[in-house]
Amino acid sequence: MSPDFGALGAGAAPAQELRGPRPDGARPARRALFAAPEDFEVEELALYEPSGDGAHTFVLVEKRLRTTEEVARVLARAAGVRPGDVGYAGRKDRFAIARQWLSVPGLAPDAALALEAPGVRVLDARRHPHKLRTGQLRGNRFRLRLSGLAPEALAALPARAAALYERGLPNRFGAQRYGADGANAERAAARLAGDGSWPRDRREARFLLSALQAAVFDDVLARRPLPLHRLETGDVAMVCASGGAFLVEDAASEQPRADRFEISPTGPIFGTRTSEAQGAPGARERESLARFGIDLARFRPPRGLRARGARRPLRVRPEGLAVESVGPDAALISVALPPGTYATVLVEALLEGAGSSGDRESQAAVP
Repeated sequence: MSPDFGALGAGAAPAQELRGPRPDGARPARRALFAAPEDFEVEELALYEPSGDGAHTFVLVEKRLRTTEEVARVLARAAGVRPGDVGYAGRKDRFAIARQWLSVPGLAPDAALALEAPGVRVLDARRHPHKLRTGQLRGNRFRLRLSGLAPEALAALPARAAALYERGLPNRFGAQRYGADGANAERAAARLAGDGSWPRDRREARFLLSALQAAVFDDVLARRPLPLHRLETGDVAMVCASGGAFLVEDAASEQPRADRFEISPTGPIFGTRTSEAQGAPGARERESLARFGIDLARFRPPRGLRARGARRPLRVRPEGLAVESVGPDAALISVALPPGTYATVLVEALLEGAGSSGDRESQAAVP
């Protein structure tokens, strides 16, 4: 889908040299405020449609001021099963209007459609043979209303949007990946070092470990010396269309493909079988792992979890990105993002260096 940057009345500026977050972890000091859940809408883009037959029922819900885990518990009680038996592709933000699929064993579609709970509406329910697993989605579509923008922030949005579309959005993890107090990565690192036991609940243990994986990735991203569309020899690059990865042996010869957004450099989601970068990129990745006390040769995931590792692109293209002025201090943003990419990171990138008229902190997180 072609981006639309003209709705604010300003032409798109040439693409800027975009870099990742600064090594000190600094974020823009001022952010637009999502004043109400209705200002943050997210729709899950399903990987596949439920078949209509099977032991599980896929339930499409719209939730408001409810976490995905809370909705899973509601559905589990209705079906008489454990919350862990309820599947979902990803967690969606609480302070939002969010639509997503969950799978429930032993719950008839008619019973799901009749379900009533505060902050939850069931929109559809269909049978399917298998449980919905984490990561089984094509992405998420967002509709975000930003308010309290300073005039200079509003005026800068078209140029910032054009730059992000052309060169890519830094694919760092949102703050909520690290837990309510931001300390989940540290907790996981302590447990890996033997200073405590992992939670018995697999989802809780997985969430702790994923925070540490995210912290390493974000550290690698923050310390990259080049703009994110530039390749380095030794990078592990990802083919955007297929997700396949390969070692970059000659950055200069591969750079035209990166310029066309066919490939992107990646960072590590560490695990037992993580593909490692070489040369200078590999050295920086090892330094980031060491900063968190991680030795891949000795790494063992918590009991009951598999953590083989993966590569995550350092940048992503915000598809269908459109910005529109809807008032003297407000803008509407529409965009589709890949799985695991955070809308609040997009907002921070759009507003980097700009202010909001009320100097108010965003209250929203991202699924």
